[in-house]
Order: sequence, then structure tokens, then C-alpha cells
Amino acid sequence: MVLPAQSAAAGVGNGTGQSELASSRKTIAENFDTFLSILTTQLKNQNPLDPLDTNQFTSQMVEFTGVEQQLKTNEFLEALISTNQQNISSQAVSYIGKQVTAFSDKADLKDGNATWTYGMTRDAAEATITIKNSAGAVVFTEKAPLESGENDYTWDGKTNDGTLAPEGKYSIAIEALDSNGGKIDHYTMTAGMVETVDFAGGDPILVVNGTKVEMSAVAKVGLPA
Repeated sequence: MVLPAQSAAAGVGNGTGQSELASSRKTIAENFDTFLSILTTQLKNQNPLDPLDTNQFTSQMVEFTGVEQQLKTNEFLEALISTNQQNISSQAVSYIGKQVTAFSDKADLKDGNATWTYGMTRDAAEATITIKNSAGAVVFTEKAPLESGENDYTWDGKTNDGTLAPEGKYSIAIEALDSNGGKIDHYTMTAGMVETVDFAGGDPILVVNGTKVEMSAVAKVGLPA
């Protein structure tokens, strides 16, 4: 006896939404009712000298039970995911108006200055600092020693040709070498106030001084200065 329990289970693992789960559960219930009706009829009309093989309908009952359990598991997982997303969204909104420092190579040039925080594992005997505009064009480069630890680097907005760069977003790249010419591991961060939260994508994105920053990139959170 073959019943369509497999067809109802085919879309269960995708977890595409509550409507799909409800539809699958309805199909399972209808199929199970049909199964019991057929089974009851067969038991009533079976040949006493040649009774039905119980292994077959026992296997079907186990299959229905397994699919039902899978549906319940999917519902539980969807509830957990929904709760987690709500918690993340609430946490993101709580950042609005807060001062954050996040791992990023971007900063705003405003009022004649753009400041990044950099961190190094040891002193750099020589570091090449390159600053690019939003179009990716190099506007400023310089070589300077940099100290280990966490420090700020401030650019005064002057380009390589001596003119003042327009206000806007700029990125920084640092190539640091020790006294033996070995490369030094480092990171860059930018600071600013969280203005809004962007929920357009799958995960909430913090908007800091007009720059989108993932929550996972946030290193420090504090009250605005």
C-alpha cells in the first residue's frame, strides 16, 4: 500500500515560510485520514486465512509520524530564527545616537580633517600611508614611522599637489614594515555617531556618518561626545 506521505514531506526541509508549513501540515492530515480509512476498510475485508502483512502499514504510520515531527521541528526553528532576528533588530536600533568605533578603512573628511584609528602589533620603522577618494583615485601618500598599539592618524585634507580635497568619504591603506623589512599586522577603524539603521537587506546595517557599517564590525560603543 503506497500513500503520498513522501510528496507532502518533499518541501518540508526548505523552511520557506509559515504558509508552506501550514499547507504541508494540512496535506499530511488529509493523507493520514485517507490512510486510516483505507486501512480500516482493508482490515474489515481481509481474508482470515490470508491476513494483511502488518509491516507495510506499520511502516506507513512511522513515515507519517516522522514527517509530522519534521514539520514541528521546522516550526520551532522558524520561531527561533524570528526571535533572533527581532533581538538583532532591537539591538541595532539601540545604537542610534550612540558613538561607535568600527573596523573600517573609510572616514569622512569634514572641517579640514579625516581621522582613522589604527592598531599595530609592534612599531613600524616605515609605513606607507595611502588615501583614496570615493572613486578609488589616490589623492595623498606619505611615508612615516608609526607606533605600536592603538593610535589615531589624522589627515588634513591636503592632496599630493598641495590643494585641499573636497569634503566627503575617503579610504586609507597602510603598508607597515619593521626595522628588518618584515610586514606588520595592523587594522584600521573609524568612529562616528550612528544616524540610522538600514533594514533593506537581510541583516540590519548601521549608518555611521553616512557610511554603512555591519554590526559585527563594531568594536566600541559609547555615548556621543
